[in-house]
Amino acid sequence: MTARMLRLFPGPPEEVAIGGAYLAHRLHERGSAVAPFVYASFVASLDGRIALRDPATGESRLPAGLVSGNDFRLFQELQAQADCFVTHGGYLRDLAAGRLDDVLQVGMQEAARDLARWRIDNGLPPQPAVVVASASLNFPMPDSPARHGQRVLIATGAAAPAERVAHWRAAGHEVLVAGSGASVEGGPLVDELARRGLRSVYLLTGPRMLDTMMRDRRLSRLYLTTAHRLLGGESFHSMLAGPELGDAGRLRLCALHYDASAPDGTGQFFAHFEPQPA
Repeated sequence: MTARMLRLFPGPPEEVAIGGAYLAHRLHERGSAVAPFVYASFVASLDGRIALRDPATGESRLPAGLVSGNDFRLFQELQAQADCFVTHGGYLRDLAAGRLDDVLQVGMQEAARDLARWRIDNGLPPQPAVVVASASLNFPMPDSPARHGQRVLIATGAAAPAERVAHWRAAGHEVLVAGSGASVEGGPLVDELARRGLRSVYLLTGPRMLDTMMRDRRLSRLYLTTAHRLLGGESFHSMLAGPELGDAGRLRLCALHYDASAPDGTGQFFAHFEPQPA
């Protein structure tokens, strides 16, 4: 049976299919060569946790209580509409250590084969480009992008270690300078990606990238899944960890859906928001 959810806003309430719900947003058509459409997604608990940190090892993990097949399907639909994914060096280090799964390609699982076809049918390359944001440039490069013919770009700040910049350029990767210091900054990164024809940018990153995109007013849309459970825990990550955003943090709710079946029968909200102009 096809998974269903209840659209609560905008009303009136209506039951709709989960599969195809985010594909209908046509995100790949919303950006331009001048202004790419930049979007991010998070899954959080009711008490605002997106990950828990092991105090002993310092390693972070996504709690099982936040994971559901319905949310993952919508995540894959967001992936399918991207010209490029923006990831970070920490993810690649965790991937190499076996702590995280490889999510750098579209349509690899049998249940997602339709998304690979969707990309082709909608004039997109078989796979998105991969952009790795890193201040240290100290990370291993997985072999999956090369196996799937994906373009790989590396973004860093102007103060990045010169020897690491040279290392990645010698390995055949384009290195973008997207920040005046060591870290990547939202505005310069989006400008560099726009110059390279990337119009639909999906942030597979974390709080730091969301923070700089919001401060530079370059985020176009935020997708948020809220699992109906409290996690607690004294050491955790939330969506943002920097200073107060002020007016840059103003968001408007565009849509809200209720999934009663997952995760674990507790239910979850699927919402998306758009930042408000200054």
